[in-house]
Amino acid sequence: MGKQYAIIGMGRFSSSIANRLYEAGNEVLGIDRDEVRIEESRDFVTHAVIADTTEENALREIGIRNFDVVVVSIGNDIQASILTTLLLKELGVKHIVAKALNKYHGKVLSKIGADKVVYPERDMGERVAHSLMSPNVLNFIEVSKDYSIEEIKVPSRLAGKSLRELDIRARYHLSVIAIRTREEISVNPSPDQIIKENDVLLMIGENACLKQFADGKEPAKL
Repeated sequence: MGKQYAIIGMGRFSSSIANRLYEAGNEVLGIDRDEVRIEESRDFVTHAVIADTTEENALREIGIRNFDVVVVSIGNDIQASILTTLLLKELGVKHIVAKALNKYHGKVLSKIGADKVVYPERDMGERVAHSLMSPNVLNFIEVSKDYSIEEIKVPSRLAGKSLRELDIRARYHLSVIAIRTREEISVNPSPDQIIKENDVLLMIGENACLKQFADGKEPAKL
């Protein structure tokens, strides 16, 4: 059985979140002050209500504290975003995720009780810049300032060889977590697995080493 999510503010960013959660079988409540947005969201949420979430009584009537996660994604109204987050915390919501418009907004949201603050515009910008600089990188997750997990398309020069032959761990100081082919995903693949052109390697390691591998550069001799 899925979790219960409430999404406050049904803009483009939050609608994509709601749609993904709904498709995965979760119960999703969409909340917005705008009747048009609520009508537009009815196809990808379980329930949709018109409400002003800066009013404590409105949140109580919705039963907001019963939801596992509440996402605050109010457009450009920073005051409403902050007040809503504060009320959610006071009402005892278990987990609050709040969208910030800038780092100062994010700091305030963290201080008043948001469990996680997201910066969609900044994060998307970083992803686009990363993909422009390393075209072979399909996706990446920043683990820390120096380490990431990346999906890297297998370059033709490595195709037809096994992981053992390539010796990626020793040569590049990277670990292959999984290999995605057209047919399947192999998690913790065997050293004898042959990788083919257009396979995708899910790799973890230092950012500099990942970039070196993705750019097709040979590792420096030890």
